[in-house]
Amino acid sequence: MNGITIGQYIPGDSWLHKLDPRVKMLLTIIWIVIIFLIPNIYFMLGLLALYLILFFSTRLPIIRVIKGIKPVLFLLTFTFILQILYTRSGTLLYTFHFHFGLYHLLMIIGIIVIYFLTSKYIPFKFLYLLIAFVACFAVQIIDFNNLIFVDYTVDIFDGGLIQGAFIFLRIVLMIGITSLLTFSTMSTDINNGLQSLLSPLAKIKVPVGSISMVFSLTLRFIPLLFDETNKIIRAQASRGVDFSEGSLKEKVIQIVSLLIPMFVISFSKAEDLANAMETRGYIVGAKRSRYDELKLKYFDYIAVVFTILLFAGAICLNVLL
Repeated sequence: MNGITIGQYIPGDSWLHKLDPRVKMLLTIIWIVIIFLIPNIYFMLGLLALYLILFFSTRLPIIRVIKGIKPVLFLLTFTFILQILYTRSGTLLYTFHFHFGLYHLLMIIGIIVIYFLTSKYIPFKFLYLLIAFVACFAVQIIDFNNLIFVDYTVDIFDGGLIQGAFIFLRIVLMIGITSLLTFSTMSTDINNGLQSLLSPLAKIKVPVGSISMVFSLTLRFIPLLFDETNKIIRAQASRGVDFSEGSLKEKVIQIVSLLIPMFVISFSKAEDLANAMETRGYIVGAKRSRYDELKLKYFDYIAVVFTILLFAGAICLNVLL
């Protein structure tokens, strides 16, 4: 839960912070479309290099983006491994010969038992899980010459490695692009920008103001609720509750003991926010004025032109290659 970075604004004075929120939201959408238009890994690496240049120019901490990738790291690794195993294009790099029998089954069970008994003492749990997963396949290379149930081979092609890395980079870039938006834009600016972008829908009686307010409040509450969850977990741990141990029944009881205070805190925070909004004169559906009117500046036009040129280049690459 400490890796959740959605909705966390980082104060700064960079060029990205100064961009109009409407421009940032539109450019985020265009960049995501560009990511899906990139035809191969070589241009994807070029896009990654461009993203890193833009990111470091904002002076935002790269560790925040890495923490944002951490919750989906298992999905990324699983996808990468599947691409390696099932993509059979390109040059054959290596063929692994595996055997599975009684001794292999006993060794795999032993590895799984050791993992579950020791994982709570290991700080890097995902890396430890990956090592255990590799070890389960590594023991199957051993040929005991008896009690073998089945023999099978796994072919590794360079096409699988390239395709796996391509999808890996695509997901990482999507997370990085959306992180730039939330890191550099306050929730109030997101609300104002979204309301301005959706303003044409107000002519057909769509509650644009309410929709944008709900969206911005949702982004604001995500990190807040996770912080409160971490506080509850630490409070429970100080009273001897360990969420990583116990039987299935005990874990269900522990989760219930976590969910009940979470619901209470959520309703309490929502009520406090509603009272604060009412005291400041917020009325649902009423026309609201703004202290700062959104106006496009010179650098906004430069960012838009640059992104449009990049978008056109991605379309050309997708058509030509």
